[in-house]
Amino acid sequence: MLTRRDFIKIAFLAPAALQLEARELTLKDPLSPKEALYYQVVDARKGIVECRLCPRGCTIPEGESGFCRARKNIKGKLYSLGYASPCAVHIDPIEKKPFFNVYPRSLSFSVASAGCNLRCRFCQNWQISQASPEDTANQSLPPERLVALAQQNRCRSIAYTYTEPTNFFEYMLDTAKIAGSKGILNVCHSNGYINPEPLRALCKYLDAANIDLKGFSSSFYSKLCDAELEPVLETIKTLKRSGVWVEITNLIIPGYNDDQKMLTDICQWVYQNAGADVPIHFSRFFPMYRMTSISPTPVSTLEKARDIALKTGLQFAYTGNVPGHAGEHTYCPACKRMVIRRSGYNVLEYTLKGGACPGCGKKVGGIWKA
Repeated sequence: MLTRRDFIKIAFLAPAALQLEARELTLKDPLSPKEALYYQVVDARKGIVECRLCPRGCTIPEGESGFCRARKNIKGKLYSLGYASPCAVHIDPIEKKPFFNVYPRSLSFSVASAGCNLRCRFCQNWQISQASPEDTANQSLPPERLVALAQQNRCRSIAYTYTEPTNFFEYMLDTAKIAGSKGILNVCHSNGYINPEPLRALCKYLDAANIDLKGFSSSFYSKLCDAELEPVLETIKTLKRSGVWVEITNLIIPGYNDDQKMLTDICQWVYQNAGADVPIHFSRFFPMYRMTSISPTPVSTLEKARDIALKTGLQFAYTGNVPGHAGEHTYCPACKRMVIRRSGYNVLEYTLKGGACPGCGKKVGGIWKA
């Protein structure tokens, strides 16, 4: 059982050079929940509500929380517990999100509140994703203050990440509105498990999203994530139709989603439904959470996946969690010239000019510096 002190240690680790000064943040206890946007009362007499934020549609009695642990029925109204109460606040390179085709070498002010609407057995941030905001050490960070800190720390974007940002939807939305008015990009890394109506509302203020496409079968999602595949696919299509820049991450787990057919199916679906310019990150699995007996992904498997993606017609296929690998670089889709060279989260060389290849002039898909 993790103690509150354990959560403090977990949530606020960051590289020394990027660590926020202690005086910039204030520990917050208790929480200050905000009424949720997407829910309805289904039994006023008994005080029962139904959450309409994600496909689960949790029916929540008074005093109880939904599946995500982050939304609670308080006296017959549904509240977001993590509003303005992040348990993780870091300044990261945007490459860590990962976004490889969005403002390379820029800093991203990254926040998360506890909770998740999936139960992935391989979760890498399970200490906070599989917890409630009532259990974590949180900061007091209202949207206006969050945006101000991002500006003060010269962050080009704000990232809603680490846990599932859908669970702190209202906080993300309110912050995104302010950040956008200040010229700061809004980006998120999400599992894509959200209903169409709130997603469309968010898309008005969202610049980029990296969606975890964890596998490509209903059985994979059911057994390993306690979820369904189809809503994730619909989210990706909605993001693209709304003009949000999309990147996809596929964590490859040996013996579960690493066979050639599944990798081919993922690549073909992305190509046909999202577009050739959508980057896909094939990330290396390491033993974690409830899957500690599984071996790390062989690098050769990531290379096979990247090769399948390129042969399918996808223009940008990357290998993740293998610093220094050639699959981390960005190549011009026309002349194949390397235009961005990386090692891990570090950009070693950047030659794009206004988002175009310096060799052939081809416009490269992404959000680039002018």
